[in-house]
Amino acid sequence: MATIKLPPKQAYCPYSKFRVGAALLTLDHRVFTGCNVENACYNLGLCAERNAISKAVSEGYRAFKAIAITSDLSDHFISPCGGCRQFMREFGPNWDVYLSKPDGSYLKMTVDELLPVSFGPEDLSMSKVFNIPNEF
Repeated sequence: MATIKLPPKQAYCPYSKFRVGAALLTLDHRVFTGCNVENACYNLGLCAERNAISKAVSEGYRAFKAIAITSDLSDHFISPCGGCRQFMREFGPNWDVYLSKPDGSYLKMTVDELLPVSFGPEDLSMSKVFNIPNEF
């Protein structure tokens, strides 16, 4: 998957001035893009990765081949935040994540490499040691 070389001009980042873009590739080779969207109430902001994945999910997609992430960082490869890593993990541990720089160079990793020993949907069916009654 070719990485995107520049973060999108559509990114809405008036507070951090840090533009981030993501391009998500589905198994049938459809691409969904996303950008970061900040908010004055900081925790309501949306990362580019979650934006792209949410767009795909809203169109009925649940399995992905890869995601490429780009930013204005020139000294480091852009890496997803912990929340985005968990959000990606929801859709499986074994798909590719391309961490890029504006010059087009990139590192290829998997979701599992970015979030080892992770918690996913399949863990919700694990056996419980204790049955705690509801206090209500």
